[in-house]
Parts: sequence; structure tokens; C-alpha cells
Amino acid sequence: MRASNVIVGVSGSIAVYKGVEIVRALSKKGFNVLVVMTSCAQRFVSPLTFQSVSGNSVFTDMFREDKQPLHISLAQKADIVLVAPATANIIGKVANGICDDLLSTLLISTKAKILVAPAMNQNMYENPVVQENIEKLKARGYEFIPPIYGDLVCAERGKGHLAEVEEIVRRVEERAREG
Repeated sequence: MRASNVIVGVSGSIAVYKGVEIVRALSKKGFNVLVVMTSCAQRFVSPLTFQSVSGNSVFTDMFREDKQPLHISLAQKADIVLVAPATANIIGKVANGICDDLLSTLLISTKAKILVAPAMNQNMYENPVVQENIEKLKARGYEFIPPIYGDLVCAERGKGHLAEVEEIVRRVEERAREG
């Protein structure tokens, strides 16, 4: 494994609980996993949960006293950045250059490989605006791990369910081998 520092960006979705499983799996495979959570993600799962499974501090606020801005220091540490779950909100912000939290600012600042695993309602995922934003990011080199058909929080079934943990971890491992 050539790449070893993985930053997992977690945005606010019910699928945050699967983000915990992803972080645990990546940590067990020997990656140094750092987690960046949006404020909405923290409403679903506490930072302490991610700290417990990663063994590292969790970053939630870009405003802290340091020699270097946090989004820059994290951007430089990252070999790979994985956003899982990625909401329509974080996809739209980054696609349009909006940097108003630590995760969006980190994504704009890093030169690391970026993988994005969306999770949202099927209607949101299929919305032309979301699809346009995904295409913008793909054109800029972002790699998407598409959602799958499954149970959605709205008591519906559709394509919007976060990809399986094993598939997401496999894709990170592939990118790590590429360096």
C-alpha cells in the first residue's frame, strides 16, 4: 500500500452510521484515517464515535489556532479523500466553489485523489441539478462510487442508498495501491 493517509469527509445523512463502519474497516486495514465532519453530520453521530473507531481526533471546525489553517494542513496530509456519505448539499457546494465549512474548504484545497460516495433520496439523486454537479466534479477528476438501489430513510426504495461498505473500502484500497 503506497498511500496511507485517508481523510474521510462525513456529511449529514442518515447513512452517517455506515461512515462509522467505513472508518473502522479502513483503520483495520492499516490506513491512518482522519475524519472531518460537517455540522449536519454531527446531528446523526457524535465525533466521539468516529474518534473511537479511528484512534484519531475528529475535525469539525476550521477555525482553530494553529500555525497553518486546518484545511490546508489536512489537505497536505491527505493521500486520498473519501466523502461518505456525500449529500446533495456537499456535492453542490464543491461543484460550485462554495467553501463555507471545513469539509468543503478541504475538498477545494487538496491535490489528493477524491472519491465521493453519494447517499440521498432517489428523487434528489436523479434531480438534474445534482446530476449536473456530479458531472462537473467528474470532469475535474473526482471519482464517484454510485449509490445503489435499496431502502431509503423516507420509507421508499430506490437508487440513493450508500454503496456497500465493502465496495467503498475496496475502491479506497485500489486508489492507495496506485499511489
